[in-house]
This record gives sequence, structure tokens and C-alpha cells, in this order.
Amino acid sequence: MTNSTIVKTVMFTASRETVWGFLTEKDKLAIWFHPADADLAEGAEFALLGKTDDGGTEKICWGSVLEMEPPSRLKYTFTIKPLGGHMTTVTWQLDEMHGGTRLSLRHEGFDVAGDDALGLLTAIDAGWDRHFGTLREAVAA
Repeated sequence: MTNSTIVKTVMFTASRETVWGFLTEKDKLAIWFHPADADLAEGAEFALLGKTDDGGTEKICWGSVLEMEPPSRLKYTFTIKPLGGHMTTVTWQLDEMHGGTRLSLRHEGFDVAGDDALGLLTAIDAGWDRHFGTLREAVAA
């Protein structure tokens, strides 16, 4: 599938440092995205966790942090079960604006997702929309 990159931009009336914390700190990731096994750290693997039917936890998404330039840029590999182990790349850019922050997401690398690539891409795109709504509420609180 060509041109299979998700690009989104959202604005916050908060500093880049505040928004950065929500992208990288375990406790803040749990508020808007999924609970993390640890704070994100450059060169380290990470896992975002969900509850199982029996009350345990399982990895929902996981990857490795490739680059961290606090508080302006974060890049990591990212996969979920429907991707069958194929790694995509998520890049966050935080730009200072008068009175706040512009946060840009670039999620790419879906080219080998197979016959249902568009369906999967659409579902992931909608998921980012839901998570951004929660992130806006969390940052504003």
C-alpha cells in the first residue's frame, strides 16, 4: 500500500515540557493512552499494557525508543497484535507556539500490512483520534 502514513496535529494551551511528560512518563501515559511498563527511555524497549479477561495484563502495543530530544522530538518503533509483529514508526514533534504547544504525530510504515491494510490503517487512525481527545482532557486538567 502506498502513501500509508498517518499525520495528525493537535494544539495545547500548555508548555512543551508538560505535553512531553504525557508522551514519556509511565503514569501520564496511563491517563490518556495505555499503562506503560516504565517511563520511556532512549534505546529502551517499552510495552503499553491492557487488562485481560482474567484480571491480568498483556501487551497491547510495544516497541523501542529510537530518539528522544526533550521536549521537542520523540521517535519509536511501534506494533500491535494485528500487525503480526511488523514494526511501524511513530514520530512526535512538539513545537512551541505563543501560549502553548503544537503536537504533530507521524505514524508510518504500514506498507507491508497486507490485503486489509486500508482497514487496519483506518482503525489505527480512528484510535489516534480517540486517544488525542483523551490527551487534550488530561493536559487541560
